[in-house]
Amino acid sequence: MSRYIAAIDQGTTSSRCIIFDRAGAIVASDQKEHRQIFPKPGWVEHDAAEIWTNVQQVVLGALSKGRLKASDIAAVGVTNQRETTVLWDRRTGVPIANAIVWQDTRTDRLVKSLGDQDRFRAKTGLPLATYFSGPKIRWLLDNTPGALEAAKAGDILFGTMDTWLIWNATGRHVTDVTNASRTLLMDLSTLDWDDELCEAIGVPRAALPEIASSSEIYAPSKGRILPNVPVAGALGDQQAALFGQACFTPGEGKCTYGTGAFLLLNTGEAPVHSKRGLLTTLGYKIGDEPPVYVLEGSIAVAGSLIQWLRDNLGLIASSSEIEALAGSVKDSGGVAFVPAFAGLFAPHWRSDARGVIAGLTGYVTKAHIARAALESTAWQVKEVVDAMAAESGVDLTTLKADGGMTANNLLMQFQADVLNVPVVRPAVPETTCLGAAYAAGLAVGYWPDKAALKANWRADQEWKPSMDPAVRAEGYGRWTKAVQRTLDWAED
Repeated sequence: MSRYIAAIDQGTTSSRCIIFDRAGAIVASDQKEHRQIFPKPGWVEHDAAEIWTNVQQVVLGALSKGRLKASDIAAVGVTNQRETTVLWDRRTGVPIANAIVWQDTRTDRLVKSLGDQDRFRAKTGLPLATYFSGPKIRWLLDNTPGALEAAKAGDILFGTMDTWLIWNATGRHVTDVTNASRTLLMDLSTLDWDDELCEAIGVPRAALPEIASSSEIYAPSKGRILPNVPVAGALGDQQAALFGQACFTPGEGKCTYGTGAFLLLNTGEAPVHSKRGLLTTLGYKIGDEPPVYVLEGSIAVAGSLIQWLRDNLGLIASSSEIEALAGSVKDSGGVAFVPAFAGLFAPHWRSDARGVIAGLTGYVTKAHIARAALESTAWQVKEVVDAMAAESGVDLTTLKADGGMTANNLLMQFQADVLNVPVVRPAVPETTCLGAAYAAGLAVGYWPDKAALKANWRADQEWKPSMDPAVRAEGYGRWTKAVQRTLDWAED
């Protein structure tokens, strides 16, 4: 039997391949960034062809670093930035335009024209927002000559990034339930595309991929990179992290700190519809087993704010410098930084919001701004945690944390302080890739069941709260006031 499982993580800023062994430990990895394209304010695009080239390179890179060959790989799983939308020509395989990234707000006017924010929530679990894929598909069809008729004929195909990668690797046009649940086009109860939703948003069903489970053999890879290795798992990145954290029991949850920050709570085999700005979405579906649903709080800007400080402002030379700079002062000096660069996501869902740095005085230095930037992630997570506790009736007792920002001890300690609960980082922090590997491994029998995956989970570090309650309340009050300053800023 092949010795390892490979996972491809196609993220917002880079693509990675990580190879895991049976204990869930990393054997080898490779990573490559891709361009962020900003044609207009609020617009964010990626070159899907560039991403496919990068994915092939990182797979080869990981194999090379591990001194492995394709026959050493039992299966490959895919995880991806969700909602990012690409359309391509079925015959040539060439994208008809750049992919529209999940952060992009160009569909704001289209979304408003579709009516009340909760119009589709009963079927989809989602509010009408620029975040999701359906309106992005419609925008591309409306703004690319001939695309709508070609899509109706089945000659133009839609995919989120999982679909794009699997199609290029295998030739099969397929997505999994977690990615399909982020389009505003899938019915949560049937796990199938809904004709009424497709018609209302204006998306031809002929362009949509087949919906499959998160863990099954989709097809063998037909390329030169991993020839004949089965592609056997797919999960949206946040659901993959939930799976990688082994949150298999209702009431278990995790927060991933990456480009954005995403808190997911397992609610079991029945969807819980939110009234407090959370998303009801698919957590995962393993083969023929019943689907598992989650409540999700989505935060658009977390780690990407640190990149912005580096690339746009030149405040730091590398992202790793942020902790030392922020730690050189004892607090934010009264500054609150709300990074609503593309509106506010959960629990506000305000596409008219824009970023604000409030509380500036002559005392403030770049160190205070750096600290306020880090603290902004923790305050945003607190808003979501409070909404989730109110929704579920269950108070959070521990937060499982993963993603690149968990390497920042200052942020993790501040997060524990403002939530007033311990924050725990797993021994393998790359849980997004691990979840995709687990899904693929289950499909081919590399791991026997979820109990084996649960046994792999180990804690690496824990941060315990130590903040004075009065300080926490003062800081949260300042944050809440700053959030109000972001609203009603953007015009159509």
